[in-house]
Amino acid sequence: MTKLRQDIRNIAIIAHVDHGKTTLVDQLLKQSGTFRSNEHTEDRMMDSGDIERERGITILAKNTAVSYKDTRINILDTPGHADFGGEVERILKMVDGVVLVVDAYEGCMPQTRFVLKKALEQKLTPIVVVNKVDKPAARPEEVVDEVLELFIELGADDDQLEFPVVYASGVNGTASLDPDPTTQQPNMHVLFDTVIEHIPAPVDNEEEPLQFQVALLDYNDYVGRIGIGRVFRGKIHVGQQVALMKIDGTVKNFRVTKIFGFFGLKRVEIQEALPGDLIAISGMEDINVGETICPVDHQEALPALRIDEPTLQMTFLVNNSPFAGREGKYVTARKVEERLRSQLQTDVSLRVEDTDSPDAWVVSGRGELHLSILVENMRREGFELQVSKPQVILRDIDGVKSEPFERVQIDAPEDTVGSIIESIGTRKGEMLDMVNNGNGQVRLTFLVPARGLIGYTTEFMSLTKGFGIINHTFDCYRPMLPGRIGGRHQGVLVSMETGKSTTYGMMQVEDRGTLFVEPGTEIYEGMIVGENTRDNDITVNITKMKQKTNIRSANKDQTNVIKKPRILTLEEALEYLSDDEYLEVTPESIRLRKKVLDKNEREKAAKKLRNAEQ
Repeated sequence: MTKLRQDIRNIAIIAHVDHGKTTLVDQLLKQSGTFRSNEHTEDRMMDSGDIERERGITILAKNTAVSYKDTRINILDTPGHADFGGEVERILKMVDGVVLVVDAYEGCMPQTRFVLKKALEQKLTPIVVVNKVDKPAARPEEVVDEVLELFIELGADDDQLEFPVVYASGVNGTASLDPDPTTQQPNMHVLFDTVIEHIPAPVDNEEEPLQFQVALLDYNDYVGRIGIGRVFRGKIHVGQQVALMKIDGTVKNFRVTKIFGFFGLKRVEIQEALPGDLIAISGMEDINVGETICPVDHQEALPALRIDEPTLQMTFLVNNSPFAGREGKYVTARKVEERLRSQLQTDVSLRVEDTDSPDAWVVSGRGELHLSILVENMRREGFELQVSKPQVILRDIDGVKSEPFERVQIDAPEDTVGSIIESIGTRKGEMLDMVNNGNGQVRLTFLVPARGLIGYTTEFMSLTKGFGIINHTFDCYRPMLPGRIGGRHQGVLVSMETGKSTTYGMMQVEDRGTLFVEPGTEIYEGMIVGENTRDNDITVNITKMKQKTNIRSANKDQTNVIKKPRILTLEEALEYLSDDEYLEVTPESIRLRKKVLDKNEREKAAKKLRNAEQ
């Protein structure tokens, strides 16, 4: 009979973005007595990055552990965004069961489907938590039916279909086994007990030869690269000589210098780890995701982990605008390249390739969010750089040029459905499903080429007046559709002068379109200062000063009022870019510009391009 380690459970918390995973983990940490009663803790403790805290999203998977009734529960909090789907897949290899969190009002969303599909493929034991049952519009029983349908649709086996359901409110820290919100107990004990009862304990095979697999990477200046993973077999101790079985088939020997266990939010140095333990190991500089550590005299690799291939790429360039070097601390090609290469130490879904120019690199990632977070982090660290419009990565599959397609789910008011279907139709989207929820909201599902979604969010928000919700995840590669799809229809207003924008100058051009800058902003020739109402680009002068004369104006006492300019965020600016434009990013500014700043040169280049196309 197989011996089990009953004192340990390994679970991953999976869900669609914003369904309350991280808040739920907070409650589990607080209620398990992991912290002293007088210890100060913040909300969403697991989201440690600045951007994670500001946006309320989890970007990197985090692991923690709590103790409950003499059982140690290792918990992995996973990201919910499609761009970080690669993290989810690798984490599921480290655990024996999953807690699927579903919002009691929203029900199953695109990422719910994505993460559950991955968990069922790994044959993991599921527990379903219907969260936010305290919401006024909560419909817990209907949501459980939706979840069951999704399990059946994704081909769950009989054991997986027998999943237990816990009804909870992560914010209030309450849970019960009954959908009626009045039966909520003032703690999460029901969830803890369900985990211990239903999630399988790891096999205790410490007498067998060691097998440890790296699923996540960390980096720290003192000990270098750190491999985080699970001991699948045998045991490992500090000072042990081990073999690292590389993905390329080579083997490197090294000595384990440090082992860290996880408890609460801390990493604790430990001397030895047993089967089923989730640990971090240092001592090997050249360690990568998916590699196996085993004894030198018993080399047996575990199956390699699949890493999601990038689907979107952008060119990162050194800033060469007229304002280069004014606001950033790191502006040289060497510094930018060093920073991009260091990102590869921990981000396995990222690729950085050199180009013909020593000042430009092609950076490929899992989506706009993935790449924009890298740009935002670099900007906060003091870097200046320029980036080009994001492009989808095409592949050759069996001799056919193929492009990525995304599964798009939209929740929108009934009266906007017609215009949404029309707008997605122009982007070559194919409608898969339409469900009227009966409360004035309709849920639409489409399959759309990924290039058709670049820049769609802004248009979608206008169509639904901000009431629509759009979510999309990578679905598959399909043969490439002919013609241009998506992209911006409007032209832009380009500055013809260098100087400061003036209220007078802006008033002269505001009827030509929407401005992107405030009065008093420093501007250079070739910089984009607004959007034209038509589809062509025009050059404007918004630095114009009012001529001073000694004649009194009849309307002198009227105050000049200009329309409020539209200030773009980093994501909006990236989505807005066209093929002949760059986005200049510095610690203080985000500027859209033309690749060719001089008007005459730009016209020559455009003419050349038109002739080449004919």
